[in-house]
Amino acid sequence: MVNVTDGFGSSVLGYPRIGPHRELKRALEAYWRGSLDREELLAVGRDIQDRQFSELAATGLTQVPGNTFSFYDHILDNALLFGAVPSRFEPHREGLHPLDFYFLMARGNPDLPPLELVRFFGTNYHYRQPELDADTQFSLHPEALLDEWDRAIARGIELRPVVLGPVSLLLLSKAGHVPGAEEFDTLTLLDKLLPFYEELFEILAKRGSTCVQLDEPCFTQERSATELAAFERAYQRLGKAPLRPRILVTGQYGDFGEALRILAASPVEAVGLDLSAYRMTPEELSAIPGISRKRLYAGVISGTNIWRADRYVTLNYLNSIAAICPDLVVSTGTTLLHVPYDVLAEYDIEGNVADRLAFAKQKVGEVVSLAKALTEGPSEKWRKRPTEVHFKQKHAVRQRVYAITPEMREREPYDVRRAAQQERLNLPVVPTTTLGSFPQSGKLRQARHELAQGRLSEDDYRKQVEAEIEATIRLQEDIGLDVFVHGEHERNDMIQFFAEQLDGMATTRFGWVQVYGSRCVRPPIIYGDVARPGPMSVDWVSYAQSLTDKPVKGMVTGPVTMLARSFVRQDQPLYETADQVALAIRDEVVDLEKAGIAIIQVDEPAIRELLPPRPEGRAEYLRWAVAAFRLATSGVRADTQIHTHIGYSGRTEVVDAIEQLDADVTAIVATRSIEWVLNALKDDAATGHGLSHGVGPGVYESRSARIPDIDELDELLTAAAEAVTPQRLWANPDGGLKTRHYWQLDPSLRNMVAAARRVRRRAAAEQSAT
Repeated sequence: MVNVTDGFGSSVLGYPRIGPHRELKRALEAYWRGSLDREELLAVGRDIQDRQFSELAATGLTQVPGNTFSFYDHILDNALLFGAVPSRFEPHREGLHPLDFYFLMARGNPDLPPLELVRFFGTNYHYRQPELDADTQFSLHPEALLDEWDRAIARGIELRPVVLGPVSLLLLSKAGHVPGAEEFDTLTLLDKLLPFYEELFEILAKRGSTCVQLDEPCFTQERSATELAAFERAYQRLGKAPLRPRILVTGQYGDFGEALRILAASPVEAVGLDLSAYRMTPEELSAIPGISRKRLYAGVISGTNIWRADRYVTLNYLNSIAAICPDLVVSTGTTLLHVPYDVLAEYDIEGNVADRLAFAKQKVGEVVSLAKALTEGPSEKWRKRPTEVHFKQKHAVRQRVYAITPEMREREPYDVRRAAQQERLNLPVVPTTTLGSFPQSGKLRQARHELAQGRLSEDDYRKQVEAEIEATIRLQEDIGLDVFVHGEHERNDMIQFFAEQLDGMATTRFGWVQVYGSRCVRPPIIYGDVARPGPMSVDWVSYAQSLTDKPVKGMVTGPVTMLARSFVRQDQPLYETADQVALAIRDEVVDLEKAGIAIIQVDEPAIRELLPPRPEGRAEYLRWAVAAFRLATSGVRADTQIHTHIGYSGRTEVVDAIEQLDADVTAIVATRSIEWVLNALKDDAATGHGLSHGVGPGVYESRSARIPDIDELDELLTAAAEAVTPQRLWANPDGGLKTRHYWQLDPSLRNMVAAARRVRRRAAAEQSAT
């Protein structure tokens, strides 16, 4: 199955794993709430695996990937494959089944924070970041991988096991800290880790495996000379392992860059390139010494978007590449984890849109078809070129974009706005708030389902949502927050909620994509010019504001994040689509202001996440991303306060871009750790390129079940006040609270309010003393 002997091969680098009907999600959540036993959960996992490799083999693929299933996160799985258990979890291992210990690391408990959740290479996916320190000891635990291998072999299918490459495993991990020891570089563990890869290779070779796939996505990003040297050392050594299968090393999510030259000169047999993300020219490829002697996995089918490939253009390109690398396998550029299963399940997407879509099953078909055409030539069916379908254009939208002026992206100076907002809002020092969503009850989710099925009237559904909003307002009053949110109870998903109400965007019924664990989303599809037919959230926020005298924030998704969390049309530059979306959001923001909403939060976490992985193009990207946000938010008066929610960064260029957004208040996601954000804010302020407006560094992790105490939050807020001054400081969690239980968020928010009041009193005392 894995050997390619006749013609050109075909393969994919991975496949969705939640099940075509989200079987894994349902089983996981049932297990976590105690209504499904462990053996039943394991059986669901085995069934998904067995069906996947059997179905992929039946498609005609010449190679089928294995070890791509995960009960929660494949990065964590790979860390545990090599025994990398963080020391802080070890005391909790005793008495726990390995699966429950695994979930403890992924989900934490009220007294033990989980591994941090980090976005994966600009995709919708998040991984749990392994923690390594100088005392980390590796060991090999391949039981799950070998169990799947054996089941596949019993069906006559040889899998190509997929394992995270050793250097990316170290680079994707967080450097832990042992008390009394100095900080260290995770790459110093490479020589300790490599023997266990060699041990795994030997086990697989003795099992009959002919090829193993090692993913090294970190090397499609900018890397230092030291990191590239470690990469070279790793593959020179692994390539000379005494007993091993052939090694395929993939560079997913971009340009493999210098790593490709290193691999071409190494003993490894095969290289996978993401040619859908970075289309190397034949001339560029032929300039790589030694590349013609490697098996090339040509990733011409995208694993991160859902548009059908132009088979004629792609076939011509493959022919030009095959002239340089005759041992060629047609493949996807990345795993198909990032796209839904099957477009044929979508029965109500417009035909002219659906005809242009390819989900995971269709992409496998494209790979097989291209490999066959490359080997045998195009069939008769290929000779009839499909009818060209144009993306929908709206004259009014395009005229409006052409009429944008620089003044439409500008507001009054911050000092003027700050004074006007304080007069209108009269907020205390260190105001307390949350960042949008509150938990949704099972009753409300059922009501939304019944509404979609036509079994519940719009009026009855609205009454249920309003009851949830009122309960959320009353809870915030009782907790003592200074700025409220309406809880977003009317929204199934932030992005989808707005996409369903915008022209030029389509939503799916079954297009689920895994984010992490049991969390799934249905990314919308931007297929045409985007416009807002009417207000989208104004009624809900206005209702919430009518229930209280405290300010209630309007909650809107920013234009760049709408693009990042959607599948975006490819017939025009991203910045043009961003401006179209920005104008639609601008209309919503203006209508919220007209309705009396004094604070409007426009979330843009993806501005940092979409930063190009290499320096080329970053300045231009940040220019248009900032411009789109400012277009969306600059149509309001000086006394209307604009908030945003974003991830901080160690890059000066990104911090400068966040400052250029000119939001009145920036709430920060603690993407690595809260302490890291506070240190970065202080360092950036000292060097003169930090944030100069209001800042809310999330003082506790919203995705964790842990409840922080008052003293801990007081300490964090005090450190934050030193970095940004109490007068510019806000107290908030680092994200929405939709995934939390009320028994978790209630005490956490009360403790946050109490800690903020302590800081407030101390700031007042210090001001009085001076």
